[in-house]
Amino acid sequence: MMKRKIIIAVGVAVLLGTLPAWAQPKARAAQEEDKSANELSVRAQTRYPHAKALPQDVVWTREIYRTLDMTKEENGALYYPVEPIGDRVNLFTLIFKLLAQKKIPAYEYRLDGTERLTADNEIKFRDVLDRFSIYYEQKKLKNRKDSVLMIDNSDVPSADILNYFVKEVWYFDQRSSTYGSIITALCPVYHRSEDFSSEPVKLPMFWIDYKDLAPYLNGAMVMASNLNNVANRSMDDFFVTRQYSGDIYKTTNLQNRPLAEYCKTDSAMMNEQKRIEAELVSFEKHLYGSDTLSTVAKQTAKEKASTKKVAKASAKEEETTVAPEATEQSEEAEVKTNSKKKGRERSTSSARQGSSKRESAAPKASVRRQRR
Repeated sequence: MMKRKIIIAVGVAVLLGTLPAWAQPKARAAQEEDKSANELSVRAQTRYPHAKALPQDVVWTREIYRTLDMTKEENGALYYPVEPIGDRVNLFTLIFKLLAQKKIPAYEYRLDGTERLTADNEIKFRDVLDRFSIYYEQKKLKNRKDSVLMIDNSDVPSADILNYFVKEVWYFDQRSSTYGSIITALCPVYHRSEDFSSEPVKLPMFWIDYKDLAPYLNGAMVMASNLNNVANRSMDDFFVTRQYSGDIYKTTNLQNRPLAEYCKTDSAMMNEQKRIEAELVSFEKHLYGSDTLSTVAKQTAKEKASTKKVAKASAKEEETTVAPEATEQSEEAEVKTNSKKKGRERSTSSARQGSSKRESAAPKASVRRQRR
């Protein structure tokens, strides 16, 4: 009897575990539906892995904040198409739909510009809609007790997202001896025109953790060239290979100061940006010993130049030692030629004198002949 009860209990448990979602209680079915909506499937996770994480125990990092201008040609793959065309959407439309479906979280943009990707700093999607005056409709469905937000594609302000803030972390991993960079966060910047201002106001919206967004970026294909109209590259590849163009506006420092705070002019801002870019390049060069190679090359070049100088100097000395003999010989030759010239001049002068005497005597003879 006891064994029969145990078998019946096990059979009931197996049946309850294998019941479909429609046969389960509504609360549990809704909970599993939300859970499946928030998480990727196992197949999707294996096909689109998460973003590369920062290695542990790195010995050097440098955090760089860049602003991406969507009006530049290099960043056009993230901005177009402004409205969805079939399966093709731009970056903000993809982020917007993921937030609406509660697949990724969004985090508050703080006044100091730093990101805190923690649960206590998470922002709700409805608060984003209300804060930036994005039109939506709240409807109730028959199968659900709670209301659903309905947003038309034309109401998504993807055309007004003309900038993105991107946080890069440059690092050196001593264990693998690798130097590279990863993107850790994104922030869309909303350009909204106000009534009493001629220029649009730039409003940072929220921060997105890149590792949460990367699996979906891996499946979103973009057209990265004007010469090839096939969407043959994913957004994640576009970011990982750093094909975007962005200007540095801030680096992580002790005072948390952006560049605009101590660079008062545009020229000073450009010089500071170039200086930071040069620091990143020089760090990589010094890291792998290219500076030593360059110094060795310079030393060898100096040695070659010094040997050439010594060879030229010795050649000049040899010329100076041989020169006196040559000058003596040339002087003797000149003396001989001068003596010959003088003899020739004397002979020619005597010949001229004799001819002149003859010429002077000839008229007298002729006169005498005429007198006769």
